[in-house]
Amino acid sequence: MNSRKEQLEAFDRLLTIMDELREKCPWDKKQTIESLRHLTIEETYELGDAILDQNLNEVKKELGDILLHIVFYAKIGSETNDFDIADVANEICDKLIHRHPHIYGDTIVKDEEEVKRNWEKLKLKEGKKSVLEGVPKSLPALVKASRIQDKVAGVGFDWEEPHQVFDKVKEELDELQQEIRLNDKDKIEAEFGDVMFSMINYARHLKINPENALERTNKKFIKRFQYIEKKAEEHNKEIDEMTLSELDVFWEEAKKI
Repeated sequence: MNSRKEQLEAFDRLLTIMDELREKCPWDKKQTIESLRHLTIEETYELGDAILDQNLNEVKKELGDILLHIVFYAKIGSETNDFDIADVANEICDKLIHRHPHIYGDTIVKDEEEVKRNWEKLKLKEGKKSVLEGVPKSLPALVKASRIQDKVAGVGFDWEEPHQVFDKVKEELDELQQEIRLNDKDKIEAEFGDVMFSMINYARHLKINPENALERTNKKFIKRFQYIEKKAEEHNKEIDEMTLSELDVFWEEAKKI
């Protein structure tokens, strides 16, 4: 591993390169905070993929891409005299110190849950009117639901035991089935959302990340379906011309791989 001196030198090298690109590269010169936004989101998802794949070499590369974006935003901020990379770093340092009084102050905590509760209380003291203010509006719905539940649990609004949450899941499923029988599409959608919200909450109580769980299933399904495509090609058949029974044979084979 690199020493702290080498780490700082590497970061200084990146800052220097960013200065040069902003001055000399036509593409880099044109970029704005707004134009970089969608690229940053894309890079974040690519990092997420690398993490789920447990590909640490790719994690390293994607972290580099995101670090570049952070430095890029800070460079643009410095050009308008709004902020620079030092302001960015100092801002997060000050926040971390303030929100960790059990490390940098006299507060005593007994476990991780108490740390989370204190974190949310401190944010409210900083002027936030709701514990849910920090949940980005543009988050994907599944991730947003998980963050909402984490935050309200941080101030004590939560079930005590996982079995209570599972009972709620079953209750929501019953309500969904009732609306399906009545065939009211709007209410079906509303109840379906309640089922999903409850399942995400159940995952949290089981200490499972629902986004990771669903993506694992996505990857598993893709792998198995591509196996079916391969086997169909080997038999000189088109998938849409095969019976479900034929496809199911390949599916069962795929499950054993």
